[in-house]
Amino acid sequence: MLYRITLGISFLWMVLLGKAQTDANGLALLPKPTEAQLAWQNQQLYLFVHFGPNTFTDKEWGLGNEPENVFNPFALNCEQWARIAKAAGAKGMIITAKHHDGFCLWPSKYSTHTVAQSKWQNGKGDVLKACAAACKKYGLSFGVYLSPWDRNHPQYGTPGYNAVFVNMLKEIFTNYGPITELWWDGANGEGPNGKKQVYDWPLFIQTVRKLSPQTLIFSDVGPDIRWVGNEKGIAGTTNWNTLDTATFTPGIGAPPADTLQTGNYNGCCYIPAECDVSIRPGWFYHSNEDSLVKTPLQLWNIYTKSVGRGANLLLNVPPNRKGLFNSEDSLALMQFKKLREEAFAKNLLQRGAMVTTNHTNRKDVKRRYPAYHYIFKEPVSMNCVVLEEDLTKGQAISSVNISISINGEVQQTIPITTVGHQRMVFFPTCKATELSVVVSGAKNLPYLKQIAAYQLPEKLLQAVL
Repeated sequence: MLYRITLGISFLWMVLLGKAQTDANGLALLPKPTEAQLAWQNQQLYLFVHFGPNTFTDKEWGLGNEPENVFNPFALNCEQWARIAKAAGAKGMIITAKHHDGFCLWPSKYSTHTVAQSKWQNGKGDVLKACAAACKKYGLSFGVYLSPWDRNHPQYGTPGYNAVFVNMLKEIFTNYGPITELWWDGANGEGPNGKKQVYDWPLFIQTVRKLSPQTLIFSDVGPDIRWVGNEKGIAGTTNWNTLDTATFTPGIGAPPADTLQTGNYNGCCYIPAECDVSIRPGWFYHSNEDSLVKTPLQLWNIYTKSVGRGANLLLNVPPNRKGLFNSEDSLALMQFKKLREEAFAKNLLQRGAMVTTNHTNRKDVKRRYPAYHYIFKEPVSMNCVVLEEDLTKGQAISSVNISISINGEVQQTIPITTVGHQRMVFFPTCKATELSVVVSGAKNLPYLKQIAAYQLPEKLLQAVL
């Protein structure tokens, strides 16, 4: 989970912000995603795995002085995690290799607070190795959470700690790759010496870029993936994949939460949003929360407000003290997948609807917006339209008008703003013989790569309206 940090220095996080540039036609030159960012956006849903001493002490924030022997997941089975993740339709997992307490789930040479000092597997265990292998076996992407804050390490709060953190990065990328996403929590509290650390973020980024250029780095200001500004799993109804980062810093110096939620219309950097949320009230496993696991309908609601608004959903599922996903969590995940399958089982536009496409024909190239008109032979019931934008050229669409009619009489008119990777639009169930999707605003020539329409079961509709 992401917490704000306090930095003693200020630096430019990426590049200096300039005025939005345009081409010869006066169209905006859009920031474009890398292939790795596009592949990441296609994942949409993957699991967060908070695991460590907190699992055994019932804490959320460990103090760093917990005895190593408290960590003893005697039945650890990372393949069980991966099997459940795969069956639930998740595309990957990100594990908390080191949380704020400083305990390392791998036998790091740069700490004495690791699995190697615990009695678990006689000090020979390696959770990170097991998790990476399980992800590889089940075709899941593998990500690592590595908190810069360390409440145990004696060098934390001194210039020497930055070198320690760099060496830990080198260990992880050398021994456990490939790593799709590196997740940097922004916490920056006091260490055992009572001091806070001045993080050398440019050095950390440079290290990762050199070790693994394809790894995407997450923080609340990127540089590759941004925090959405809350831990509820909810993106903005307007959600730009672009963000201005000049003069901002990670943590307390980051943009306001509402800016992180919506992005910047003319943002200079392509930094799409990731929504993190836990399936439980807490991030680590606590037995007294077994009855408080989010219901499948609650997970569906979150999904529609994250993935359904163009962001990715990072859903935390914490293993229990045995080292296994609990039955309550896995059951909710399986039923959640079933709801998604029910919702999107039948695309009405693939069942005999005739489509015509046209563009407004004006000399001003900026006004050449596409319009799609679908006609059904017989009236159909619908309550959901899903749009997908072609982002290879950047995110362009700023507004769309959707209208549903029956025999020429308009039943529903729904204006929306951004589309992005995917936009789910919900409305009361109505009969339709015509569906129109008209792009009404864009920063550059807009490209919709897919339009779909559905009739959701009423329970799913009511859960999101």
